[in-house]
Amino acid sequence: MISKIIDSRKISQVEDLLDKHDKIVIVTHVSPDGDAIGSSLGLYHYLNDLGNEVTVIVPNVFPDFLRWIKGAKDILVYEKYPEYAQKLIEEAQLIFCLDFNIPKRTNNVGPLIEAAKAKKVMVDHHPEPSDFCDVTISYPQISSTSELVFRLICRMGDFEAMSKECAEAIYTGMMTDTGAFTYNSNNAEIYYIIGELLKKGIDKDQIYSNVYHNYSEDRYRMLGYTLSEKMKIYPEYNAALIWLTKEEQAKYHAKKGDTEGFANLPLNISKIIFSVFLREDNEMIKISLRSQGDFPTNKFSAQCFNGGGHLNASGGEFYGTLEEAIAIFEKTLPEYKDLLIK
Repeated sequence: MISKIIDSRKISQVEDLLDKHDKIVIVTHVSPDGDAIGSSLGLYHYLNDLGNEVTVIVPNVFPDFLRWIKGAKDILVYEKYPEYAQKLIEEAQLIFCLDFNIPKRTNNVGPLIEAAKAKKVMVDHHPEPSDFCDVTISYPQISSTSELVFRLICRMGDFEAMSKECAEAIYTGMMTDTGAFTYNSNNAEIYYIIGELLKKGIDKDQIYSNVYHNYSEDRYRMLGYTLSEKMKIYPEYNAALIWLTKEEQAKYHAKKGDTEGFANLPLNISKIIFSVFLREDNEMIKISLRSQGDFPTNKFSAQCFNGGGHLNASGGEFYGTLEEAIAIFEKTLPEYKDLLIK
């Protein structure tokens, strides 16, 4: 058994909304990761199997290594079909907002969600959710939004009705948001849930292979170049920084998701407990921050890069040059020395 973390009143509210509405849209955050896609497709399969009309909408494209998940081909990308996506959001009776806590995390989709007449349900595990949904299921102590989707389905009494396809998507989200269960995954209930998902017939080893053994040769050559030429170690702070320009990414024909996991790699170096990856994008610098132990990447990200997230994994954005972003990182690092050197 797992604990009943989700408030019973919220369970009843969701059940009531599902009884009354069957035209449903599921939305997740910009640059969807494994948890965003896993939780969205897990909920999609569950709701679709109940006979609802369900569409998953994402703000922009998601990584190729997630396209094997059943239902991925039916995901609507707002960037490619903005008018159709807007129409579906406007006509929806119920909108599930998954894996984001504030509308701006969905970029241009955010204003559409806020303006929609549909009832809205948030299912998320990021801290400080804003009050834009009719039902807010937010528990930052939970490892992933996919885990919360599993808990929600079970609390509504529908574990037996959960399909293998639903279970595969949920497991993918749980696995990717914990680094294959290497961080933020010490809760014993996570492994009870994995056991329950295995009962649905999922092949967890194959899922791992689908996600982590599915990269291109170019991606690995870019990884080698990054670690060899673009990594700086700050031994006096037990910290590391890596960065890539747009030109460097283009040289290796980088696709969406090819830099996934880069931020974690310096943590494999002895004594490094804080790692930051700066990636030059079209209009900004995308920042990924990772740590070990109790170093607060979310605090550092909020202070420097208008970001946030979890203790050990967070993100941010910077509108300026790579050089300016590096300078901010290096200027701020000494302020955290007491937390980095123990």
